[in-house]
Formats: sequence, structure tokens, C-alpha cells
Amino acid sequence: MDDLYKEYILDHYRNPRNFGHLDAPTAVAEDLNPLCGDRIRFELAVDGDGRVTDVRFSGRGCAISQASASMLSEDLKGKMLEDVARLSKEAVLDNVGIGISPARMKCATLGLKVVKSAALGEIATWPDEDSSENGRST
Repeated sequence: MDDLYKEYILDHYRNPRNFGHLDAPTAVAEDLNPLCGDRIRFELAVDGDGRVTDVRFSGRGCAISQASASMLSEDLKGKMLEDVARLSKEAVLDNVGIGISPARMKCATLGLKVVKSAALGEIATWPDEDSSENGRST
């Protein structure tokens, strides 16, 4: 079963969904994993009701960080910003579908941290921490 998920991760890494930039994003955030240098930027188009109408991400890094961001981007369209801000680490890990070691957890959850920063309009904490001093939003 892990082989199936590994292929799925590699497919998202090699053929990322929603990769690129929006012409006029409503919300933008970018951050990096200081442990390895992975970088992700999320751009959201949000309508007047607070619903995500379009999403793009960009960045570079390991297969786990980029594939996880690609998978996450597919889940965002149509969601309300408050629902995006409440997305859990478990939802992201369920998308990835394989066990993630503690050393790779920040790789897998970087996209979630960044998209929450965009939804909240402020720097979000790492999904497994309480402190918000772990990155920056632009």
C-alpha cells in the first residue's frame, strides 16, 4: 500500500496541481522550512463572501513539501477562509497517506502553515506548535 502512496506523492511532485501564480491574488503568504530550506508560496483568490475561488502555489523543495502543497491546493477551492484557517495537520497527513517521520513533519506541513497564514492574514504557527515565531508572511 505504501508503494501506491509513494507513486501518488511522486506524481504530485512531478506534476503539481495549481502550480504558478494568480494575476490578482486576494491573499498571499510565503514561508520556508529553516531546517532544510524548502520554500512555499500560496496565492488565494477570495470572493466577497470569504470563499476561495482559485488558488496557486509555488516554491521549491523536497518531494514531500511540494507534493503536500499540491494536494492541499486541490482541497482549498470552494472553502471559506475560516475553514481554511481551521484545517488540521491530520487532514494534510491523510492526504499524504504514508507515515511521516518527525524529521520530515515540517516538510509535510509547510504548505498548511503557509496557507493558514494567507487565510488569517498573519503568520501562522507550525501545525504542531503553539508559538508563532516560526516564519514570516509576505
